[in-house]
Amino acid sequence: MFNEDGSLDPLLKFLLYAVLALAIGKMLWEWLTEDVSRWITVDLWGLIADHPWWTGFIAVGALCLIILLAKLLSLLFGAGTYAYVDSEEDYTSAAAPGEAADPDVLTFKMKQLAAMSATGFEQACADLLARDGFLTPRRVGGAGDLGVDVSARDHDDRLLILQCKQYKAPVGSGHVQKFNGTARLHHGADLPIMIALNGFTEPAIGFAAHHDLILMGRPELKRWAHGQHLYDVLGIPSTTE
Repeated sequence: MFNEDGSLDPLLKFLLYAVLALAIGKMLWEWLTEDVSRWITVDLWGLIADHPWWTGFIAVGALCLIILLAKLLSLLFGAGTYAYVDSEEDYTSAAAPGEAADPDVLTFKMKQLAAMSATGFEQACADLLARDGFLTPRRVGGAGDLGVDVSARDHDDRLLILQCKQYKAPVGSGHVQKFNGTARLHHGADLPIMIALNGFTEPAIGFAAHHDLILMGRPELKRWAHGQHLYDVLGIPSTTE
């Protein structure tokens, strides 16, 4: 019924909207073509009496629509530009246990990342690096980028080179091999990190492990997008700590 980010399944939303549209259409047609009082006292009451199950289903659908509209309005007018809080199951706070999470921390839902353009996805990764305190995060992806979409430096002066893949299918070993050929040799990366919205194939994971490339699949990306520091997600130590 609910998707990964705690929102109502799109198919269920469509069915609810379709039922409501049919009900509203019939009501408007009756209103325009027949006497209003007769429609209320005879037809509508007869419809309810003859079809109690359909009436109950329409009423539940209307209630769900009201809840969805209220949730949408709260997101539009009651939340910050970037601070999105999922359900308890889907949200991973950057705060330590027992501490309150900072509502101003930049976070993204996975469905937001999936809905972005390729450029927007790269920029979101650069923004998350800035949130985590990395130095000079910059989106450089585009034609001729030679495998670098985002670059930044940490406080140990290590160069991070990120390649961001928003593919609907898992990324294969061919893309990982190309990244391996440019990340260190051409860009001088200290930490070559490849990010895939929907993960990697087993051959890609095996190749990356053999060549010491850092892969961030969907579970790790979700934790990062929901507020956890990049190095905590990837298990990368910092010599300044």
